[in-house]
Amino acid sequence: MKFCPNCHLTYDDSANVCGQCGGPLSVIPQQVQQQAAYDPTDHTAEFSPQDISDNKVFAMLPYLMSFIGVIIALLAAPSSPFTMFHIRQGLKISVTQILLGICAAVLAITFIVPIAAGICMIILLVVQIICFFRVCKGQAKEVPIIKNFGFLK
Repeated sequence: MKFCPNCHLTYDDSANVCGQCGGPLSVIPQQVQQQAAYDPTDHTAEFSPQDISDNKVFAMLPYLMSFIGVIIALLAAPSSPFTMFHIRQGLKISVTQILLGICAAVLAITFIVPIAAGICMIILLVVQIICFFRVCKGQAKEVPIIKNFGFLK
């Protein structure tokens, strides 16, 4: 694989000049091509495979049963770092759902706020389903969208 040092475009090995600027192409080192992208939200490597396989069911509970699932998971696997990670993520979703419900109830006199809160609740449900399937795969990734909310860190 070759790239243009001026335009930063990549080309096949057969190309000799850049199609945009006409400059000479450089070869991308093989080790740079094979490096995997680092995902800072993926914490799967921090947990042992044994912990993941033993406590996967308990890690699913916060996504399936909200606060009741959190309590059951806390009682069933309090020493599992994998389960505790997913308890924290499940709590983030639950707190966000409660805050949306409060906003919708307080501002129910307007027409737009309850509709927007309902749409956000549907989005949170989809996020919950995504997180559930990540647990099924044995992954420990932060909750999408909610990870950016500073008040839930």
